[in-house]
Amino acid sequence: MKALRSLEVWKLGVVNYLDALKLQEKLVLERKSHKICDTLLSLQHSPTYTVGKRQTVHNLLIPQSELEQIGAEFHYTQRGGDITFHGPHQAILYPIVSLRDMGLGARTFVEKIELTMIELAGVYGVKACPGRRCETGVWVGERKIGAVGVRISNGITSHGMAFNIDPDLNYFRHIVPCGIADKEVTSLRRETGFDLPSEEIIQEELISCFARIFGYDKVIWKEGTSILSDKNETE
Repeated sequence: MKALRSLEVWKLGVVNYLDALKLQEKLVLERKSHKICDTLLSLQHSPTYTVGKRQTVHNLLIPQSELEQIGAEFHYTQRGGDITFHGPHQAILYPIVSLRDMGLGARTFVEKIELTMIELAGVYGVKACPGRRCETGVWVGERKIGAVGVRISNGITSHGMAFNIDPDLNYFRHIVPCGIADKEVTSLRRETGFDLPSEEIIQEELISCFARIFGYDKVIWKEGTSILSDKNETE
């Protein structure tokens, strides 16, 4: 008999980027040692720019010294991908999952991440698709609506996806998003033009798309930023 596959979802609300990074690193170690099952972090960040392991800081178009004036942070990470923006009114998912247990390679994992956001856009009548060669993420025509940047360590994933529900698109003017010049960034609000349900509902729909596309039989929900406190107290 096929074993049922469970996904534990942590709904964290708004979390500081470095706190989320620290939590991911801890969970990756726990997943490697089989202390936890596959886990999905669902959250938002305050305005934050990050670059991947290639450190393409040249795609930040304003001096780092000016970031405080626009209320944004800047951090280096070990994920793949280029520079990107995280902020309020984005649906962010960080999967801490075992690719070996799923029998997936890195490319297929990224494709399924993209498909997760494509399906969510389709729920609202927005036709999205993966980018062309060297254009990561999810696009509506020539406009990017979802970013992907993952890290894989010994078959365990971290980082993940950011889908634009209704972020302040002005923040994207200060970067070359994902290193792709002369392309716009868009949002679900901009593409639909009608009233959307609450962001919590949209984020839960994104989680449902993820669970279905990755073939989980059971989703276990945990809520509240108290989870962060609980994890930190055990360190």
